[in-house]
Amino acid sequence: MLRSSNPILSKQDAFTPAANQYNQPYQPYPGQPPVTAPNDRMTFDDVVTKTAVTMGILAIAAALAWMLVPNGLYLPALVLSGLVGFVVVLVVSFRRNISPGLVLLYAAVEGIFIGMISKVFEAQYDGIVVQAVIGTFAAAGVTLAAYKFFNIRVTAKFQKVVIISTIAFAGLMLVNFFFSLATGSPGLRGGIVGPVSPLAMLISAFAIVLAVLNLVLDFDYIERGVAMGAPARESWRGAFGLTVTMVWLYIELLRLLSYLRR
Repeated sequence: MLRSSNPILSKQDAFTPAANQYNQPYQPYPGQPPVTAPNDRMTFDDVVTKTAVTMGILAIAAALAWMLVPNGLYLPALVLSGLVGFVVVLVVSFRRNISPGLVLLYAAVEGIFIGMISKVFEAQYDGIVVQAVIGTFAAAGVTLAAYKFFNIRVTAKFQKVVIISTIAFAGLMLVNFFFSLATGSPGLRGGIVGPVSPLAMLISAFAIVLAVLNLVLDFDYIERGVAMGAPARESWRGAFGLTVTMVWLYIELLRLLSYLRR
């Protein structure tokens, strides 16, 4: 059963084998759903194309939010877009069938959030957004190249460590968020400006490494899905999962760069 640390890709019934190792048509067991036709299967090209679409919509929404959201609505729009994006992620995670409309909605809403939070950082640290964007795509590209050319194989132990680490980190950040709301202090991560602690830098560095490891699991999951003949619609799920991880990686790079610039 295929699994990934990315909750968007963790659907137990997402992939159904379409052919056996002797390249003969796969015969389902009685009661098992029929397999997809060869021209209706998930491919790498489909995942790349749909990822480009989601990232393109996200970038356009970010640029529009940066230019058009007035200062008076900045904080409410930032909070609202962040919450709506989080809810959409949960909805897609629990749906059995992937919805392209929800994927595109996430890209647009998260784009608004990214555009506004990027503008906040850029106002304090000139050029930081370009650095974070370049760093994000460079990290993803190097990770993909290493995965492909070094023939990285994801073991059960490696997957388990990344999953547990991701859940633990998410739990820690959730506690830190509520602590910050209750006390008015920036908590473990520090604020956008002001002094920064070595612990805050260490947390951001760890988060970046964790995001990269999630990319490795996502690449492996998509590769196995293509090999097993997953339905073509699952390309949207792969694109969604990669977009979510890329957004996380970008935000963590933005934060770490701001620490280094102080």
